[in-house]
Amino acid sequence: MLQINTSKVSRWDQHGREHVVQVQRKGAQRTIRCDTCGWRKNAQFLPWLKAEEHLAQEHQATVDPGGG
Repeated sequence: MLQINTSKVSRWDQHGREHVVQVQRKGAQRTIRCDTCGWRKNAQFLPWLKAEEHLAQEHQATVDPGGG
């Protein structure tokens, strides 16, 4: 049976709105999905980086809530 793990990348835009991209892992497959606009993409490598790029490019959300 495949184990499913989910994590998220969240960033805030200049208006203080939170934008979240979910990263779901099923075995070796990773799917990223934006909660804000519904954008979805398969990403075998570096899914968190692709999530950050989407948030910055599409939503101008670049403020990391974790400060890192």
